[in-house]
Amino acid sequence: MVTARTLRLRDVRSYEREELSLGPTLTVIHGPNGAGKTNLLEALYFACTGRSCRTSNGREFVRFGQSTARVELDVEAGDGVHELAVGFEPGTPRHVAADGGTVERLADVPFRPLACVFLPDDLELIKGSPGTRRDHVDRLVAGLWPARAGTRAEYSRALAQRNALLSRIRSGEGGRDSVAAWDLELGRHAIALRDTRIEAVEAIRGPAAEISTDLGLPGGLEVSYRARSQAQEPEEFAAELAERLDGDLQRGFTGHGPHRDELLLQRDGRELRSYGSQGEQRLALLSLLLAEREALAESRGRPPLLLLDDVMSELDASRRELLVDRVTRAGQTVMTTTDLAHVPLEGVQDARTVAVESARVVDGQPAR
Repeated sequence: MVTARTLRLRDVRSYEREELSLGPTLTVIHGPNGAGKTNLLEALYFACTGRSCRTSNGREFVRFGQSTARVELDVEAGDGVHELAVGFEPGTPRHVAADGGTVERLADVPFRPLACVFLPDDLELIKGSPGTRRDHVDRLVAGLWPARAGTRAEYSRALAQRNALLSRIRSGEGGRDSVAAWDLELGRHAIALRDTRIEAVEAIRGPAAEISTDLGLPGGLEVSYRARSQAQEPEEFAAELAERLDGDLQRGFTGHGPHRDELLLQRDGRELRSYGSQGEQRLALLSLLLAEREALAESRGRPPLLLLDDVMSELDASRRELLVDRVTRAGQTVMTTTDLAHVPLEGVQDARTVAVESARVVDGQPAR
């Protein structure tokens, strides 16, 4: 078990300096809109992963007028208390330290907490493009099996090379016969990527259905992976590409393969992005996240730190109770809310509440 204990941050978003103590089960950060609650979740995620969960523009993470940001996280593991530290200056590599010693990657630190995060904008996973959902599955793969994290990159490189070859053929700089060798190479990586994604989706399919039913999603959440290719060998995939070569040459890019696959999120056989209400989509996303947490806990031997931003605002009282019961069964959770009364804490052991105002922690205490 790995438990985050204390977060310290400097020049992060709206915060100059702050310290946040966390409960071992559930920590509820509460305060008005704009108080800085989400910024604390982002800092926690950054301490665990070395990246923001909200933006790809690093400049936004650093407090206005400052050039660097720093987060430190005290972590309790089986062998004692450790410290993670991540220093960040936009445009330069992150400086990562574990117990005072520099490390190249946070992922290599054995006591680094895993992290799962829910943000209101994450509904784009359901509402957005298939590419958004493919990227999500690939991040899940990397979390479940770090050794397979490079599968997507290997496929992307082979795909880029084939597309470049198609472009040369279109411009008269090459012949069609030269494509066959690249088709076999692409097939090898395509099958590996597709099968790894299918395995990851299978790991969460059952738990997602069960959790969504527990949380009251009518019809339950159905998660499945729709693959373009059914090929079992690289030669079979290459034959599929050969059948589509005329179309690929006309378009100038490869139109067949796992880069066109889809993660399906459905309820009663209908896609949630088209037929689900905002509330149903929110429940589905929560169910997906909690299912991934269970799969990661089983695969990696410890549950991830669960970060939930404004998750209670669109849930009724019964679903709030169900959610708190679910997230506190195992692992550690930090959630934000504008109204502490929205989080039913009765019976939750070792919970902690933290009040935030104007980018300051004004009160933190065990929940009564």
